Amino acid sequence: MKSVSIVVPVFNEQENIDVFYREVCLYMEPLPYRFELIFIDDGSTDATPMVLDRVTQSDDRVRALILARNFGHQTALTCGLDHADGDAVITMDGDLQHPPEMLPALLAKWEEGFDVVQTIRRDTEGVSWFKKVTSHMFYKLMNAMSKVQVQEGGSDFRLLDKRVVRSFRRFRERARFIRGMISAIGFRQVQVEFVAPKRYAGTSKFSAGKMLHFALDGITAYSKLPLRIAFYVGVLFGLASFALTAHVIYIKLFTAGAVPGWATISASILFLGGFQLIGLGIIGEYVGRIFEEVKQRPLYLVRMELNWPTSEEGYNHSQFPKEVR
Repeated sequence: MKSVSIVVPVFNEQENIDVFYREVCLYMEPLPYRFELIFIDDGSTDATPMVLDRVTQSDDRVRALILARNFGHQTALTCGLDHADGDAVITMDGDLQHPPEMLPALLAKWEEGFDVVQTIRRDTEGVSWFKKVTSHMFYKLMNAMSKVQVQEGGSDFRLLDKRVVRSFRRFRERARFIRGMISAIGFRQVQVEFVAPKRYAGTSKFSAGKMLHFALDGITAYSKLPLRIAFYVGVLFGLASFALTAHVIYIKLFTAGAVPGWATISASILFLGGFQLIGLGIIGEYVGRIFEEVKQRPLYLVRMELNWPTSEEGYNHSQFPKEVR
């Protein structure tokens, strides 16, 4: 019998876990698969670890890893993919905005021979117009600047064949934009649309600052265009400065209308200085990412395993590539 691993990163979701667990069991138990439910607690500060402890003790199919601190959603998702054993691995959020009733549809597409079944949000209930507009602008900008195309409305609710998961484990960069990584990884991919309902309980953990950081990770991970734009604009202003210098010399030598021109000079200095700072900021983003990569620190650290088959180190590492260990 084929096995399915369902990976669920959670952060302060104490009110959602029990309902989510029951919904997953409701739709997975009638299907002809063995399944395991893997929760990754991303450093929750509420009662989430205690709820996970209770659920894992009541059902052998449920496992949980408690991370040492909050490493971020994409890293927690990576942790789950590193530890999933299934022939197919489904990643989804635990707030019920990724509907468990779609699980049979994803598995049906997998049985048709697709290696990646990616869900696409047509709409999200209760989301502000501002978030919709900024999300639309991000995907347009991302796809215009990068060779890797990311479908607008894409989410981290997807099914991956075990071959794709093994390939994904070789990607160990720190600034993780998994949607772009899955698009770049290839294999046979298909999309399934859905409307995301409201959260069952609690509030979204993605603040405006986290969303901006996530967008920067996506752009800088798959595009060098910001660096090239800074270079091209620098060349343009360099040529313009030659033309301005020639004009100043002409006014000085051949006309009697030479004025100090302090306003023009001040405006030019401020404008060019501002652009130089923007260029340095863009370069700094890339240099900072190089700095993070060369340190080669672990992507995440696990504080506790709940209902996990143990070995010498607490994990079954035999299936992992060296980079994961």
